[in-house]
Amino acid sequence: MLQLDAVTVRYGNFTAIDRVDISLTHGEITVLLGANGAGKTTLFKTLSGLLRPVSGTIIFDGRDITRSKPTEIVRLGLVHCPEGRKLFPALSVEKNLLLGAYVHARDKAGVQRALEEVYSLFPILRDKAQDEAGSLSGGQQQMVAIGRALMARPRLLLLDEPSLGLAPLVVKQMFEVIARINASGTTVLLAEQNAYGALKIAHKAYILEQGRIILQGDPQKLLADDRVRRAYIGI
Repeated sequence: MLQLDAVTVRYGNFTAIDRVDISLTHGEITVLLGANGAGKTTLFKTLSGLLRPVSGTIIFDGRDITRSKPTEIVRLGLVHCPEGRKLFPALSVEKNLLLGAYVHARDKAGVQRALEEVYSLFPILRDKAQDEAGSLSGGQQQMVAIGRALMARPRLLLLDEPSLGLAPLVVKQMFEVIARINASGTTVLLAEQNAYGALKIAHKAYILEQGRIILQGDPQKLLADDRVRRAYIGI
């Protein structure tokens, strides 16, 4: 579904992503692990068209999107839920959600169906639909951020650090929700530092370090790898 071949991204003279190769299969959850500064967010911004690679190619569902604009990429079904939620705190929960559907704004019935699906996935958001997004807890705000991305009807959903800053119980619930989203037919690329939770739900995993893929393969094998356990799980 998504193929990255030798993708390189630079900020001036600094190479943030160095000849990265990644392959995503339709219907799977692929996890991208890495510490802060490893290049996960840079890679996601590149996939969503916010940054341009200096070399390499990005193919999404058979189409070259290496130089495509962000709006074109969203319309194709590749949707980015950014790190840090990036909500509009003074707007209501429902208005934040509806902003995610701007590429489908003319399909009012479809937008309403998508909104109902988000409320079914996150029932608490229906109760808080008219509350200001900034008044919600961190976990609830993350629900709004994911819900907003789902309003764009993604075929491939990029989730950047969805567990960041959340309480352990909420983190567990968040990973369960991601698994449900995937089970409904959405392919997921998940960037995380929480190796244990992410690898438990993944079908495939890559480990990014200083802009390079250093390990990849079966999540359960990586979970048992001493290098991974020392670096990301603390065992």
